[in-house]
Amino acid sequence: MPKKRKQKNVRRTTGKGGNYRPTKKGAGMTRKGVKAYRKANPGSKLKTAVTGKVKKGSKAAKRRKSYCARSAGQMKKFPKAAKNPNSRLRQARRRWKC
Repeated sequence: MPKKRKQKNVRRTTGKGGNYRPTKKGAGMTRKGVKAYRKANPGSKLKTAVTGKVKKGSKAAKRRKSYCARSAGQMKKFPKAAKNPNSRLRQARRRWKC
């Protein structure tokens, strides 16, 4: 009798388990998705995107600056995504206000 294989957890943007924002809405994880991830991974410090106005030098401003620096590196590594204004990378950077 053959063993059953476990299905891989597929990342979806919509439907059941749709914890990722669609590309047209700025990519990234939803608040619900972050909550689900933190429940599944106790001790996690995952947070949603910094999208609003922030005070200069605040924790949120530092998180944004850090994300923008990291994603700028991704822009270099993936030039095809960097050129496409509808790529998840570009949309997420727009949402973070990079």
